[in-house]
Amino acid sequence: MIKLYGYPRSRSTRVVWMLEELGIDYEFIKIELLEGEGQTADYLKIHADGKVPAIDDEGFVLTESAAIVTYLGDKYPAQGLIPPAGTQQRAKYDEGCFFILTELEQPLWTIGKHTFVFPEDKRVPAILDVARWEFLKACKALEKNLSGKKFALGDQFSAVDILLAHTLRWADAFGVASGSQVLDDYRDRMSARPSFAKVISREAAVG
Repeated sequence: MIKLYGYPRSRSTRVVWMLEELGIDYEFIKIELLEGEGQTADYLKIHADGKVPAIDDEGFVLTESAAIVTYLGDKYPAQGLIPPAGTQQRAKYDEGCFFILTELEQPLWTIGKHTFVFPEDKRVPAILDVARWEFLKACKALEKNLSGKKFALGDQFSAVDILLAHTLRWADAFGVASGSQVLDDYRDRMSARPSFAKVISREAAVG
């Protein structure tokens, strides 16, 4: 059974969502990040940076949320959540993942770090306006790519939708508006999937 090391409403939510979409049994091991559990010697053997998520699949340890969901999709291809390697659709999947992580999430996480994550003496308030501008710039580009589509890759739900919808949900939780009705409607459609209701229930169960 896959072991998922995570924390509710963090990037590990993406992995929970993927596992629920795949219908795979897994063990959710909560890492109490706020109590310093991520920096214990035992956990640092699993994740050298002390962050979440991480998975242990029968001794194979993997970190980074996008890498994990891609690995899981490749390992369990029946649900079609990851396009086959070597196809143009897989190239578009990779393009979407990299855009989300580098262009969309990066400025949003900068806002999070400098408003509530970092200790107050490490926060730089002056960076917030630039980060919001950068996030909105990414949202405008994303809106063009999503217009007229049901899902990020077209007509079929894929793991890139998990990464994207989760990031847009983070923006909403951070109080950072996307400025796009297209993106807001997309976020709400993805959040209405039965699998996401299971995500909320699973995370609530671990506290």
